[in-house]
Amino acid sequence: MNFVFISPNFPHTYWQFCDRLRRNGVNVLGIGDTPYEGLEAPLKSALTEYYRVSSLEDYDQVYRAVAFFAFKYGRIDWIESMNEYWLEQDAKLRTDFNVNTGIRADRIGFIKEKSLMKQLYLKAQIPTARQHAVTTREAGKAFVDQVGYPVIVKPDIGVGATNTWKLENDGDLNAFYDQLPKVPYVMEEFIQGDICSYDAIVDSRCEPLFESMTVWPPVMDIVNRDLDLMYYTCPEVPEGLRELGRRTVRAFQVDRRFVHLEFFRLTQARKGLGDVGDFVALEVNMRPAGGYTPDMMDFAHATDVYQIYADMVAFDRRSLPESREHCYCVYASRKDGHTYTRTHQEIMARYGGDMVMQEEMPPMNWPQMGRYMYTAKLKTFEEVQEFIRYIHR
Repeated sequence: MNFVFISPNFPHTYWQFCDRLRRNGVNVLGIGDTPYEGLEAPLKSALTEYYRVSSLEDYDQVYRAVAFFAFKYGRIDWIESMNEYWLEQDAKLRTDFNVNTGIRADRIGFIKEKSLMKQLYLKAQIPTARQHAVTTREAGKAFVDQVGYPVIVKPDIGVGATNTWKLENDGDLNAFYDQLPKVPYVMEEFIQGDICSYDAIVDSRCEPLFESMTVWPPVMDIVNRDLDLMYYTCPEVPEGLRELGRRTVRAFQVDRRFVHLEFFRLTQARKGLGDVGDFVALEVNMRPAGGYTPDMMDFAHATDVYQIYADMVAFDRRSLPESREHCYCVYASRKDGHTYTRTHQEIMARYGGDMVMQEEMPPMNWPQMGRYMYTAKLKTFEEVQEFIRYIHR
């Protein structure tokens, strides 16, 4: 089996996908723009071969790399990057090389465009916020008159809450239309709730081999207000989220993937959507959750999601048993320009025994993920809250 992995060195923990695939007898063929000598040793050991391109943005170069691998190793069975930025290119490559294990170009719109996502939610009768495709000022005002302030405006295609804003009154609305972005935007009613993700690895029958829940803050506020980030993976998945997550996977006809589906857990009842505690669909992401979240799932569930994924690819089943040792895994980060009470030495003295990761993040992640992060395993939600307060104080 030949698996082409696009940009296997980002995030740097993704070498583990390559390693587990290699252990399962898969030829892992990497394509990236980083020089081979710049790859970490574990990734080099996991790759059968690496093809460097000067730019992953240049489709012709990436196409030629895949064609070279097909000539040398035979038919390509999988093409994946695991990164939101490259999903459209992945789909085009699958189409051009007739690779059926994954989303192809004719279906990519439904996982990239929020307006098309909304259509599938509604068709499957999955509760979701009302949405309006941004056109004229008058149409936007009519939508606001229907749902009320505040509303959220965001790019139809986008990730990480970049260029996303909350409009709270007519002044905000007019300011938005006065400098209307040139890319397609959508406007949605504002939902008061916690953001919870349903993260899963699904097999060829759209059945989950692994399921997890992570609770997130509003990333829009983290970016726009320059706040510190915290989030945590939970020991268990609530039944309501599990049921909606599985329904969403079937509605989007997703198979043989690691998925990250976002929902609101209502903290305020919303007419037509649900009561406090109910889940409401936000958006789908057909790749693993960002940053080191897959590793946090490993720590929270005492498992190896990289191996579960590799077993799905190679055998279409899970070999690892479910663990009974579940806990919280919490991430808290710090940004430049903020002054903190506790030093790094004090943090490690108090939480060193619980710490599973602590390091500086890549610069491109600083606006969302913070510059320096601490990640710990903790038993109770109260401990999670105290850990966050201690890091951020």
